[in-house]
Amino acid sequence: MNLDHTILTLILLTPLVGAVVLALIPERAGSKLHAIGALVVTLVTLGLTLHLPAHFNYAAAPRSFQFEVNCPWIASPAIRFHLGVDGLSTWLVVLTGFLAPIGVLASWNAVKERTKLFYTLFLLQQVAMLGVFLALDLFLYYGFWELSLVPMTLLIATFGRTENRRKAAIKFFLYAFIPSAILLVALLWLYAKTGTFDLPALQALAAQHAISANPTALWLCSLAFLVAFAVKVPIFPLHGWLSDAVQEAPTAAVMVLAGKLGLYSILRFSFGIFPEQSRHIAPLLIALGAIGIAYGALLALVQTDLKKLAAFSTLSHVSFIVLGIFTFTTLGLDGGVFQILNESLVGAALFVLLGLLYERYGTYDVRDYGGLATKHPWMVTMFVITSLAAVGLPMLNGFVGEFLILSGAMQSVFCHHVLWTVIGTTGVIFGAAYMLWMIQRIFYGNLGLRSEEVSGWDLTAREHIELWPLAILFLVMGLASPIWIKAIDTYGVQTANRPIASEAQNGSFVDPALAAAALDKPAPPVNKGARY
Repeated sequence: MNLDHTILTLILLTPLVGAVVLALIPERAGSKLHAIGALVVTLVTLGLTLHLPAHFNYAAAPRSFQFEVNCPWIASPAIRFHLGVDGLSTWLVVLTGFLAPIGVLASWNAVKERTKLFYTLFLLQQVAMLGVFLALDLFLYYGFWELSLVPMTLLIATFGRTENRRKAAIKFFLYAFIPSAILLVALLWLYAKTGTFDLPALQALAAQHAISANPTALWLCSLAFLVAFAVKVPIFPLHGWLSDAVQEAPTAAVMVLAGKLGLYSILRFSFGIFPEQSRHIAPLLIALGAIGIAYGALLALVQTDLKKLAAFSTLSHVSFIVLGIFTFTTLGLDGGVFQILNESLVGAALFVLLGLLYERYGTYDVRDYGGLATKHPWMVTMFVITSLAAVGLPMLNGFVGEFLILSGAMQSVFCHHVLWTVIGTTGVIFGAAYMLWMIQRIFYGNLGLRSEEVSGWDLTAREHIELWPLAILFLVMGLASPIWIKAIDTYGVQTANRPIASEAQNGSFVDPALAAAALDKPAPPVNKGARY
């Protein structure tokens, strides 16, 4: 046994054990013990996640998983403790580990009361997110998926900044929980048809068109998966919870609120188990993605509340990713997965900066600001770097993702792809408009009301430690994107070129050994003349 066999279990257990330990430590007024403990736990978790890209095998067989843990858990129904990563999930696990210590540092002074509860919930949220990215058994995945709702809802309801926090928390919970209940029904139907929750086995059965002979039932099941994931992204027009939740959630929570879990789940489960249905519904999702880009950007342009501006900016950016991944081109998929990383990092930096402004001036109303550039030179520097990364300035990370997505969209075989690509491209222009307008209103021009009343202060040493790793990554990911794309491309190529069930029926490539393993039968002879 070496670390490769246990690394995924250690990544999951470290924040879980940390949460239990923090929950047992008594809370003392003014003590930073829980914050220090959470910081240590998140840094250890980050160190463990870095083992994955350092030992990733780029020559592994297509559709295979690495660092696997596959142990029997429950005999009936057949549920296994099955973990693994591939080119899609490796960097998302690292991203989750990277953002966690930044979230702790961002909460250092912002959370002064009930710190034990806050940091315990924060670590449980990290456990849930890591579990979603690692789980390869659908029932295990569903447990982590549902777990992610609980700490986030409690964080919003308990640590929200206004009296509307409970309303926002309930709205978020209902939006996410009701589709998740439908998802559970779909999971149980899949198990009834196949006798397994194991994702690789279900993918093999899907390639053999062996899940169900009823196309209507398959369509309904695929829609149950897609709707549950689309709400969590959120995909337009299922974004009703986003603005309220972003306004109320504390900075550490809002950094991971939108995007990653839903988008990953679409890529992993919708595309993996329902490849044919996903391609059939792709034209609709491309259209919704393009509309969401323009809709979110236009709403961001007219906001005076900075948190609302950031919320609709998030909607626009995740819609960009939706547009890319549903093109089913290698460029679109690579760009979409890379842009998940970019949007998460840029969004984290933006929300941290907005939180720092709120700590100093106690308002998110842009009309109260103005003329802060001379008082906060380091802060304006970080705002400008973050804004340029968000709008896709060449040499920064946002440019690479947007370029790949738009290039993939132009290659898409789906109808009206040029029209939707053109509409999506307008989001780049609108994005530059609202981000630069925000900087101009906050940092330049005449002093605003709060700027005159409150002196404020520039970035502290702790705040520099929070923000500079993000700023450096913006540049490194823009100049050295192949470091990330190399792993992501192993997923993008196989998904873009994956034969769907209808092709399999017409004699296209099906992996007989993989399908036989899924059905626990001897592998039939391989047809050497089969087409890939």
